[in-house]
Amino acid sequence: MNTKVTIAGVTFQNPVMTASGTFGSGMEYGEFVDLNRLGAVVTKGVANVPWPGNPTPRVAEVYGGMLNAIGLQNPGIDVLIERDIPFLKQYDTKIIVNICGKTVEDYLEVVERLGDEPVDMLEINVSCPNVKEGAIAFGQKADALYNITSQIKKKAKQPVIMKLSPNVTDIAEMAKAAEAAGADALSMINTITGMKIDVYRKKFVLANKTGGLSGPAIKPVAVRMVYQAAHAVKIPIIGMGGIATAEDAVEFLLAGATAVAVGAMNFVNPYATVEVVEGIEKYMVQTGVEDVNALIGAVVE
Repeated sequence: MNTKVTIAGVTFQNPVMTASGTFGSGMEYGEFVDLNRLGAVVTKGVANVPWPGNPTPRVAEVYGGMLNAIGLQNPGIDVLIERDIPFLKQYDTKIIVNICGKTVEDYLEVVERLGDEPVDMLEINVSCPNVKEGAIAFGQKADALYNITSQIKKKAKQPVIMKLSPNVTDIAEMAKAAEAAGADALSMINTITGMKIDVYRKKFVLANKTGGLSGPAIKPVAVRMVYQAAHAVKIPIIGMGGIATAEDAVEFLLAGATAVAVGAMNFVNPYATVEVVEGIEKYMVQTGVEDVNALIGAVVE
């Protein structure tokens, strides 16, 4: 039985990885999860300098998921290089570093710093507000997405994954823009913008007013967008959004994803990632699938 998948020349022992921002850099989960069992660990977003994040409260539970407005709080690239990468190198798993920034130059600085580090791929979070474009996210305008992707590709030594925002009119258009600019792969979807109001206090539950919705509630949207993007581009897709079980993961594979990432469920069940890995293996045995690649895009039209 083969569970290996290959994305942009990088081979993963299985198609399951962690979604950025839900797993730290693996340290917090090391006592629960055998990191050697994961296809990859995707780090929390890292910027060129430490970010304090948004004011609290910044997390709220909602039906079928959670809202977060963490604001990409992170200790910066220096800490990632000195502490997190050496930690992850102890394990037999691929390392994907998620990168955030407020300007194109911010992203390029981190990309260049990682050029000679032992990381396998770079994932670019284009849901960050572009401060030079009136805080519209880089991933919400096709031309801005094309521009940042092409500039990063000129500097990057590792393959580049563009993490697409679902908060757009046409996800296929965005996928095509990233592909045209040279992206090696896509990951999708990031969180959907949402809001929660306390009806008794008549106040917003999050200090930021809005937050990113994640969890099982967004899965049908994510599956639909992965399917649309897979039919629009030829580059591989890492699917995510509400994956809680192996069946959820297989749904993304059938829709056209080459790999999947488990996100919000890590907060509910720290063992979720390994359970999904084992569940996919069990599904393959039960359904007579010898090679996991046979599932990719195999939904009957």
